[in-house]
Amino acid sequence: MSHSFSPAAARRILVLGGARSGKSAFAEKLAGEGGETVRYLATAVPDPEDHDFADRIAQHRSRRPASWSTVESADPATVLAESTVPSNPSSVTLIDDIGTWLTARIDAREAWEAPRGTISPDTDALVAAVAAYQGTLVIVTPEVGMGVIPATRSGRLFRDEIGILNQRLAQACDEAYFVVAGLPLRLK
Repeated sequence: MSHSFSPAAARRILVLGGARSGKSAFAEKLAGEGGETVRYLATAVPDPEDHDFADRIAQHRSRRPASWSTVESADPATVLAESTVPSNPSSVTLIDDIGTWLTARIDAREAWEAPRGTISPDTDALVAAVAAYQGTLVIVTPEVGMGVIPATRSGRLFRDEIGILNQRLAQACDEAYFVVAGLPLRLK
């Protein structure tokens, strides 16, 4: 089964998967298949003290072609809302990933101990920006709801918030894939 898409027909594609499932590599393949220009929105906010996370970021950077433009520490809701209609209709925007963006939003609102829904303005803005975006968009997001119930409140908060957000993004997208062991399964 081919997973390519035509830049002439703008699509919103959600790619879900667990840690080290191959979701980012699959999304990168989708984004770069047609030879279009790719704008990569990297949502991670690096912590200089976290060397393991820095290594993960470096691995992602090394896979990306030099021709791709990268927006570091991006807030995809803001970037998409500011460019609802891309200047280059044959370009692809790749967001990697929603989990690191969500973590940064919870941190920014100091919402780890706050009631559920505290970050709703942020998630509402993201879903609205995705729904309104008129270019081709590939979104990477973690699926974390298939494991054990987290022992901590913050773990449960993240799991619940990302689960609800993933449902909303899937509804706003034209296609959705679930990646397991490097194998993509088309959901929608």
